[in-house]
Amino acid sequence: MYDIVIVGAGTAGLTAAIYARRAAKKVLVLEAKSYGGQIINTPDIENYPAFDHISGFDFATKLYKQAESLGAEIEFEKVESIEDNGDEKKVKTDENTYTCKTVILANGSENRKLGLSNEEELVGRGVSYCATCDGAFYKGKIVAVNGGGNTALEDALYLSGIVKKVYLIHRRDEFRGHETVVDELGKRDNVEFVLNSTITKLNADKKLESVEVMDNDGNKREIAVDGLFVAIGRVPENENFAKLINLDDKGYIVAGEDCHTNVPGIFVAGDSRTKDVRQLVTAASDGAVAAEEAVKFINEKRG
Repeated sequence: MYDIVIVGAGTAGLTAAIYARRAAKKVLVLEAKSYGGQIINTPDIENYPAFDHISGFDFATKLYKQAESLGAEIEFEKVESIEDNGDEKKVKTDENTYTCKTVILANGSENRKLGLSNEEELVGRGVSYCATCDGAFYKGKIVAVNGGGNTALEDALYLSGIVKKVYLIHRRDEFRGHETVVDELGKRDNVEFVLNSTITKLNADKKLESVEVMDNDGNKREIAVDGLFVAIGRVPENENFAKLINLDDKGYIVAGEDCHTNVPGIFVAGDSRTKDVRQLVTAASDGAVAAEEAVKFINEKRG
């Protein structure tokens, strides 16, 4: 039996593993995809304490190796359900079932889709959700970025240094991201803002050829592009736990700064919980808090 099973090997999950191992607990981390979470797609981190500059991949790799060196077990399996039996929890994956005393959910979130009919089939053929991953494929070409937050702004800024032109499409009349990035984008000759507009159609044969946008007055416009980078936010991946854990109306796990869920012995850390700020540093903070709370829970049960 494990003391703590952690679902997710992003910043929150791996930080939780580090703190739990330092408390001498037997720890298993389960990850469905690759370690690091969404931060591995960030080319340059500038807002994390003690690092002037570090790539997301390097940051995640250092974190992964640190957790592993401390003795955390890490398996790449997808968690399908959790069963609460009081002092014992069962975590079922697509390959195994693990028994533990506590669980920390650090499963993060996934890219929000546009919801257009042919969107899925065009992924890899003109539609992408990661500018830093796929931007190099569009060198010298014309692309669009959809979104108005920091991710969309940073994607547009990054792409403007690679491609011929960037259309930045946003459904409102102003952006939600940092003004300094908006100002910088405004200075770029190859960046055009398309505001008060929503993408309503993806035109394609074998690959994306253009996007149709409609403004708030109902006027439509077709923009020829080679690629579209969708950056309209993320959605929590909590559906598998909805019958056990309380979620809010947006699907986030309801929990405060102590990272406790409604189920004793199950904690949550990082982007999948209700919170105002979702940043790298707050994910690490959640991981530390959740681990400390899980350790305290185990020790109190032991008496």
